[in-house]
Amino acid sequence: MLLIISFLATFGVILSAGLLLFYRDAVLDRLESLIEPESDSTWSKLAGMVRRKPDTVENIVKPFQNIVPRSPQDVSVLQKRLIRGGYRQSSAVNIFYAAKALVPLFLALLVTVTGAYDAGPFFMYAVAIGLGFLLPDFWLSNRIAKRQRKIRLGLPEALDLMVICSEAGLGLDQSILRVALELKRSQPEISDELSLVTMEQKASRPRDEALRNLAERTDLVAVRALTSTLIQADSFGTSIAKTLRVYSDTLRTQRRQDAEERAAKTTVKLVFPLVFFIFPSIFVVALGPSAIVLWEGMDKFFG
Repeated sequence: MLLIISFLATFGVILSAGLLLFYRDAVLDRLESLIEPESDSTWSKLAGMVRRKPDTVENIVKPFQNIVPRSPQDVSVLQKRLIRGGYRQSSAVNIFYAAKALVPLFLALLVTVTGAYDAGPFFMYAVAIGLGFLLPDFWLSNRIAKRQRKIRLGLPEALDLMVICSEAGLGLDQSILRVALELKRSQPEISDELSLVTMEQKASRPRDEALRNLAERTDLVAVRALTSTLIQADSFGTSIAKTLRVYSDTLRTQRRQDAEERAAKTTVKLVFPLVFFIFPSIFVVALGPSAIVLWEGMDKFFG
């Protein structure tokens, strides 16, 4: 009798733990809906991930945003670059052009305050203005490169999650939605892009067009190949999970090959530090005492 009671108690504990594990997400969603009623749906979560706070910087730099001349073609190219850098606000273009006017003025003021113009007023002011005009472009290019690098490094993880979701029975759209929510903290860049794909589909945009927009926003060869693979797999009706698994393995192989290539290039890159920094020190240590003795001997001989 005692054995039966202990068995039932153990079974009850295991069953309760299993129910807690399986229904944990549902309980958390219900608690969030009670605490924050406005964010009780998945779409509102995605909207919160994509939404940006109003930028008050535009009001500060508004008098300077029209100093630099602009054309519609330049604005279009700049908008694409800003989107690739993660800035989708309508005010980002105006803030960027205002920065191209304010940074040269700041550097010219810095040259005046520090007294660096004594070395040559025309040259120093020309360098300050030219460098200040180009600094925003350099900063944006660096921002785009960093964001693309993070997306490229985090893409295999996103593909693995999509494979798991697809094998669990979710469709491609639901897999993208789930991955966007799961990677919100670990890979915010990928989560942001996938959230935009889901929001575009929610706005009745075709899936293939939303995926092509993803490739255009990121401007990465890996993402372009992924979107082409997904579009073809969707068109021909092949297994999405198998396609994603093969592509994820391919990306990891490419990353390993890139690491091996960089490691092989280090021997060539070390030649210049060796020649210009290490070899002179070795020569000084090895030949310095002999040179001193030789100098003293010649001084005595010709003294």
